[in-house]
Amino acid sequence: MNGIGGEAKDRDHLTFGYYVTGHGFGHATRVAEVVRHLIAAGHVVHIVTGAPDFVFTSETQSPNLHIRKVLLDCGAVQADALTVDPLASLEKYAQTAVVPRASIIATEVEWLKSVGADLVVSDVVPVACRAAADAGIRSVCVTNFSWDFIYAEYVVAAGYHHRSTVWQIAEDYSHCELVLRLPGYCPMPAFRDVIDVPLVVRRLHKSRLVVRKELGIGDDVKLVIFNFGGQPAGWILKQEWLPAGWLCLVCGAPDNQELPPNFIRLEKDAYTPDLIAASDCMLGKIGYGTVSEALAYKLPFVFVRRDYFNEEPFLRNMLEHYQSGVEMIRRDLLTGQWMPYLARALTLSPCYDGGISGGKVVSRILQDIANGKNHASNKLSGVRRLRDAIVLGYQLQCAPGRELGIPDWYLLAENEVHHHTASPNNEMNGSAYLEQLCIENFEILHGELHGLSDTMAFLKSLSTLASSADPGKDTEKHLLREQVAAAGLFNWEEEIYVTRAPGRLDVMGGIADYSGSLVLQMPIREACHVAIQRNHPNKEKLWKHALARQKAKGQEFTPVLQIVSFGSELSNRAPTFDMDLSDMMDGEQPMSYEKAHKFFAQDPSQKWAAYVAGAIVVLMNELGVCFTDSISILVSSAVPEGKGVSSSASVEVASMSAIAAANGLNISPRDLALLCQKVENYVVGAPCGVMDQMTSACGEANKLLAMVCQPAEVKELVSIPTHIRFWGFDSGIRHSVGGADYGSVRVGTFMGRKMIKSAATALLSSSLDSGTSLEKVDEINSNEYEEDNIELLKTEASLDYLCNLSTHRYEAIYAKNLPESILGKTFLDKYISHDDTVTTIDPELNYGVRAPTRHPIYENFRVEAFKALLSAGTTDEQLRALGELMYQCHYSYSDCGLGSYGTDKLVALVQQVQHRKSSQHGGGTLFGAKITGGGSGGSVCVIGRNCVQSNEEILEIQRRYRDATGYLPFIFDGSSPGAGKFGYLKLRRRPLPDVHPEV
Repeated sequence: MNGIGGEAKDRDHLTFGYYVTGHGFGHATRVAEVVRHLIAAGHVVHIVTGAPDFVFTSETQSPNLHIRKVLLDCGAVQADALTVDPLASLEKYAQTAVVPRASIIATEVEWLKSVGADLVVSDVVPVACRAAADAGIRSVCVTNFSWDFIYAEYVVAAGYHHRSTVWQIAEDYSHCELVLRLPGYCPMPAFRDVIDVPLVVRRLHKSRLVVRKELGIGDDVKLVIFNFGGQPAGWILKQEWLPAGWLCLVCGAPDNQELPPNFIRLEKDAYTPDLIAASDCMLGKIGYGTVSEALAYKLPFVFVRRDYFNEEPFLRNMLEHYQSGVEMIRRDLLTGQWMPYLARALTLSPCYDGGISGGKVVSRILQDIANGKNHASNKLSGVRRLRDAIVLGYQLQCAPGRELGIPDWYLLAENEVHHHTASPNNEMNGSAYLEQLCIENFEILHGELHGLSDTMAFLKSLSTLASSADPGKDTEKHLLREQVAAAGLFNWEEEIYVTRAPGRLDVMGGIADYSGSLVLQMPIREACHVAIQRNHPNKEKLWKHALARQKAKGQEFTPVLQIVSFGSELSNRAPTFDMDLSDMMDGEQPMSYEKAHKFFAQDPSQKWAAYVAGAIVVLMNELGVCFTDSISILVSSAVPEGKGVSSSASVEVASMSAIAAANGLNISPRDLALLCQKVENYVVGAPCGVMDQMTSACGEANKLLAMVCQPAEVKELVSIPTHIRFWGFDSGIRHSVGGADYGSVRVGTFMGRKMIKSAATALLSSSLDSGTSLEKVDEINSNEYEEDNIELLKTEASLDYLCNLSTHRYEAIYAKNLPESILGKTFLDKYISHDDTVTTIDPELNYGVRAPTRHPIYENFRVEAFKALLSAGTTDEQLRALGELMYQCHYSYSDCGLGSYGTDKLVALVQQVQHRKSSQHGGGTLFGAKITGGGSGGSVCVIGRNCVQSNEEILEIQRRYRDATGYLPFIFDGSSPGAGKFGYLKLRRRPLPDVHPEV
């Protein structure tokens, strides 16, 4: 604690206004402990909260304690006990605290003055700090995180238009004098000064022996407390989930939930610290309350991750540092595979040695500040704020990097364990010496490196992992959790296969792929690497919980799939996944796609595994492949997620290629891409077309893959002329083909196709009816039909792909009769189905039809024109025409509802630079830009002249976008070969040299 200056005289009776956030009980319980000390010192405390009164009154009964039931923020909106809804959280906060902001501040200022508050304390309500400033009262925050940090991830993931909310929250916190920072803290750059304090935990009222006696539980019984906070889980709990001799205390169980005899329901107001201290371990989700009490009372904590709450990794790291945490896979929680985790928990020796007197320390500091004393500013405060800002910036940018003081979960271990990601050399000329240096521990039995420096880096990471797994080396404590898992994944003396698949930049075509358009796609430098190994089940190195699961089933030596994903901590997803391969079978048949989708979707923290393991499901269903060996897979991707450059396709293609290589399957790149599309459509559940997978599988460096998506016919590989260059800009707005916008537009497109086919059928019937008058035909927007027109109508009545309809036929015959939009129920009543196997129509949803139908028809024309123009010369006129086609595509996306602020801003900046340069210098070098892929965020593709000036203009746009939005976009520049061109590497580790001990 910092020294205290000032000569103010202490007052015996102070008044505190204490604001408590509406998220969870952890904040309220630690506030209760601080308030207990303040009340004991004779002061008055007014608590502003939405939490139940008993949380505070169970600790303190005093006339000096006043509880005002007002909710001024909402925290995170949870879909269930483990899943946060990012967009709903932002929207609810906007409704709770942003829309009524002015009235809230006015009300709180008046209230604070009316109660005569000497100090405002916030845990950690943003607007309370601003209200205190307006009332002329000092304020202090007590917390381990701030909402600007938590919501920043939500903005990136789901609600970019709410980014101003994050800045407003940070500005509110800046009015606070300082933050009393609790252990397990997140970066909090908004606060001007920091004082670190011990854990604030509630005291024990009763001993372990007394609590067990009251519960009627002997000391020889093993007791686990099931604690998922104030959010009742509502799960069905079964007797057989607990080992023999165990009982479970259930917190927050609904009154109507039936519990087995070995599960004990606790009262809603049960005092959990006593129960925690009387237990042998805790099973729950990570939050400050559960973690602090587990650490304080040295209780092993079996935890399950929750999604989109980035306070969690910091608390998790603290748990693991003090040997107090065991991570349970959510699937095992829900299916009752608890035994190995409980057994592991009992082997831990929790060793937290920090202070637990935070309540007393915080209350003393608050009294000092309320008495007018100033805590000296930490001389390193500026350094601390800069470090926190850098870390927060990393979280917002999701960019790779490694700096001192940056928590491990921010590090994107993409291609190396201890080094920055290396990009492949665009010239593909590689150095034999460098190759030898990187693979000195491995012998390459098949394949070549193609001079790709990122592949060399990946092999070096494998070498490092292999070395760390050698007997006698104590390196585990220096590795991330995912690296420890990866080091123990393979039998390093056996053969390992390595594959590589790049992401892609959508130059032209985009969402028209599922309508059969010609598309032009460029494989980018960034790629995914996959290492795979097959082993007989009796040789497989199983993780402890997987081994326990097999023993529980009585199925030892059953083939198992084990996957490790590098970079998992960046998005707080589980770094490992495993399942028995027998679970992919439904009797004698492979599990259906529907069951596979439900299986992988049940645990959001492991849903990523569907992109990898889905390849096995598809190979079983489509090719009848039988997997009798265990499979170990390491995935390391440098393709950024959610940026519209096909990170999912690169993982699918690299995984499918690796599984095929390891099992001796000879699958052509085209067929492999089609199988990968099935992974995404049916196992993952994203309604994408096939161009992403085709580019990743069939592309070549510095060439555009020209493909007609009917369903996937590679027309040719078009060399990019040397005077033309393409770049990609990441807008910072997360893109997902599984999102509602993309799916709704696809539904509208297929609705339009069905309407056109129906109209063509009606026209054809009318034209063949000799009794039909010319006036009757004119009513349905048609001219006199000749024989050729009848043949056209026949073709259009059986239209497989919208892109086979010419633009002039669309405008002449069909466009005017298509509705702007239609209600799902109205469409279904008239047309029954839209004939798309990967999307469904919501009867209550209104779908746009005309714009989504028009887009692919015109896009196909634009792409064909673009391809023809690429070889039309080297003039500025050529580049201007190519750029104009890209602009037209961009605005057509917007008409469909697939635009976004960020991508529109980038395109506008390209236009500004283009026209400014043209008018001033007569020689602009950038000529066009467009949104890419599925739209609604993601990346923008830019075309320009291949010269130094264009690079300068690209960097200028990057800077201007950062100035306008606060986000520095990643630039995609360069190309690399697809998975088919790369093939696969087969490796064997070189024998370790004999080590002779000194005599």
